Amino acid sequence: MPKGTPGIIPIALSSSPRSAFPPVSGPSVLRLLQTTTFHNATSVATEARGLLDDIPLGFLDSRTWSIHFLQPWVQPALPRSDWDTISDMVKIYLSKFHHLIQEGAVLKQVPYPFVAQCTGGCLVFPNDTGRAFVYVGYNGDDFLTYDMDKGSWLLLQDTELARYVRDRLENYTAFTELIQVLFNNTCVDDVQMILRAAKEALQRQVPPVAVVFAHETPDPSQLLLVCRVTGFYPSAVRVSWLRDGHEVAPQPGPGSSPLLPNADLTYQLRRAVAAAPGAAHGYACRVQHSSLGGRDLLLPWGTSGTALVVGLSVAASVLVAAAAAAAFWVWRRTAGTRATGRTRPLVPLPSNEPHNGPPGHRVSSRCHWHPQRQTCGPNQLFLTQILTIRAWR
Repeated sequence: MPKGTPGIIPIALSSSPRSAFPPVSGPSVLRLLQTTTFHNATSVATEARGLLDDIPLGFLDSRTWSIHFLQPWVQPALPRSDWDTISDMVKIYLSKFHHLIQEGAVLKQVPYPFVAQCTGGCLVFPNDTGRAFVYVGYNGDDFLTYDMDKGSWLLLQDTELARYVRDRLENYTAFTELIQVLFNNTCVDDVQMILRAAKEALQRQVPPVAVVFAHETPDPSQLLLVCRVTGFYPSAVRVSWLRDGHEVAPQPGPGSSPLLPNADLTYQLRRAVAAAPGAAHGYACRVQHSSLGGRDLLLPWGTSGTALVVGLSVAASVLVAAAAAAAFWVWRRTAGTRATGRTRPLVPLPSNEPHNGPPGHRVSSRCHWHPQRQTCGPNQLFLTQILTIRAWR
């Protein structure tokens, strides 16, 4: 994460009794993602990964086809004999899959290289019912799907190659029966046991860190206000802009982003709105997330009429803090010289605060929610977060 200097923190946590957030929990989904590259008639490479909702469970060794676990609670969730059975079924499935596709590629003179992708898994609902699914892709396009209820393969693209593969699969009963056992039977039963082991990981609540900043646009009559929200889990979040208390319609485009994953299994996104520089003071970013206990996180843009005035006030505050730090440094240096006859270097510690925006952007508001910090005054500055100085002895 980029670093920066925190600015004014005029935030509030307000109750939202009429809010429909957080959404009602839906089914849990186990997905097995397979990508197989056919380089030529003899060279094939397969990569596969398993996920429970958005948590990676494990991956398949591309050389040995053995399963490697990514979470400590996955392997103990099932008996050793169950994992042995699953491993054997996966190896049989891949062997038959490779043979079937290579056979069709040679017969239909499909040009190499090409890629086959498969997504299989199951949904498990809160009432313990389940539904399995299997989709096949070819070179990035939808190709076939398997109807578990009817026990038949359905076309997702009407091409000669797709019709041939469908007909071949319909007659390849051993492969189809393996698909049924692997996804329609084993998947649903095993996911229910894995869900019990994954309960803590799936139910964890990580509150969002939010910051509001402005971005100048080529049009001098418009200022782009950006609300960046990051570090939250679960992924369900609602971020919206308010103007004088009323929600502003979302404006996709520059400054906004879809929901994106972070490396630590949390999420981030941005929401932007265009405003006239003289009217930006009426805007506030609202964040709704399940970790906030039913309350909204509000980050007003500016407190002094215009974004420019707020930006200047932050800059002035930073200069005051820098002057105070310099005076403190001189005092400690003088005191150290008198006491020991030598000076002691004072080194500023690196800041761990997230950057409030790209270089040159005007910073207005930031908030890191804490359950014991209900509100922050509009002109509070946490000087210890701006600059920390430590004497090296």
